[in-house]
Amino acid sequence: MNVRWSKMLECGMLERDRRALRRRSNILIKQLVVDELLIQSLQADDILTESMAESIMAEQTSQKRSWRLLLFLPKRGPRAFSSFCSALRETEQQHLYDLLTQSPEKDGKDTPVEIIQPEEEPEGNTGRLVMPTTEKKRERCVDYSLPLPTQEEIAAKRARTHAESMEFSLDADSPINTPVLPCTPDFYLSHCHQSYKMNSSPRGLALVISNVTFDPCAAPDLDPRKGGEVDDEVLRKVFTELDYLVTVHRDLTAQGMRSCIENFCRRPDHRTVDSCVVCLLSHGVDGAIYGTDGQLLQLDWVFKSFDNAHCPLLQNKPKIFFIQACRGEEMDCGVEQIDGPARTCSPCCEQLDAGREGQGDAHSRQRGDMGRPRIKLPQRSDMICGFASLKGQRICTAAMRNTKRGSWFIQELNTTLRLQARDTHLADIMVQVNRRIKEREGYAPGTAHHRCKEMSEFTSSLCKDLYLFPKYQPQY
Repeated sequence: MNVRWSKMLECGMLERDRRALRRRSNILIKQLVVDELLIQSLQADDILTESMAESIMAEQTSQKRSWRLLLFLPKRGPRAFSSFCSALRETEQQHLYDLLTQSPEKDGKDTPVEIIQPEEEPEGNTGRLVMPTTEKKRERCVDYSLPLPTQEEIAAKRARTHAESMEFSLDADSPINTPVLPCTPDFYLSHCHQSYKMNSSPRGLALVISNVTFDPCAAPDLDPRKGGEVDDEVLRKVFTELDYLVTVHRDLTAQGMRSCIENFCRRPDHRTVDSCVVCLLSHGVDGAIYGTDGQLLQLDWVFKSFDNAHCPLLQNKPKIFFIQACRGEEMDCGVEQIDGPARTCSPCCEQLDAGREGQGDAHSRQRGDMGRPRIKLPQRSDMICGFASLKGQRICTAAMRNTKRGSWFIQELNTTLRLQARDTHLADIMVQVNRRIKEREGYAPGTAHHRCKEMSEFTSSLCKDLYLFPKYQPQY
């Protein structure tokens, strides 16, 4: 960048835009999700340089990332504010976009402040980007005031392996905690008749099984899933807000998982609710997941446990599954996109069940008159299952082990449910999750996992649109 352009950038942002950032800086630092998508968007607009992007992503907490980004923005020219707002919308942080662009009743006064660079970790933690020493000094910002990041308790330092340090540096933010946006009465009334019934309170029962620590004797090849405890807590919170009764079990053997699922299927509460959710988080292979004892639980058995024959209380009700696990050994290192317009190549597989007549079914829950045959159902229907990876794919370590935000798939599922469930049916939500996963890249410079990719997918035998209608209760 030449000196003249650099000086133009130093002239900086328009004063009204500076004030908007300054006015909302406290909220931005606490709630802004600074991830690869947002940074890449700002780089594409020439707002951030490569070195700026690296220094932001090298920060170890969400607040410090946000804080550093907000230090750079006012110095990056008159387009920086509009580009930042566009990036917020692209990364589905609409609530922060609205916050910045709404008209204030009155602006606060500008207060000069000296901003002190937070102290960096000592050298020796391999796998991290270390800030240049010149940036450890104080920098004076005369016309842009930002609060300092909250000082965090410093844990006792210990030696870290290269892999641990890499995991810590990848995505060390806290999960998005924006409240689930509510469905409006008008939307419910205009969509409820063409979709699955979804107005019971609770909406249904939810089961989360999360295997984080594995028996080193029985399963010596299965490493602890660092960040797995973040995933199960994220799922517990979001489905509780969506009005599900959530039960979380951690670190079960294969037989323990089987018993837990069998007991869950038999719960009589399923009769009075409109759906159920099952989340399984562990190491895995194609078609199965590991218990903490290194034994496999077949996913086909899980789905069979909830089919129309084995779980009649959930017949004709949507059954929702999320599987956070590897499905093979192949790591996706990504492919360079050729020049030209962006293209999508997500295969769409449409399964049409032919209406076949068969012999009688003693398990049907629906009753007809004594002289007429009962309505028949296929063995398995009304299910949707989201997978964190494609068949045969191993989840990139950089995507799996983010010790503060959890896995990419659960992060994006959480974000999309919170922001979009108000007016988007679940199949479309899963498409949006796929899109967001497709755009992400691992950040681990100097390792085989740098710029690694992951691709999620989902399968569905849903027969109607599935809206969760969050926070809406019909008035009878």
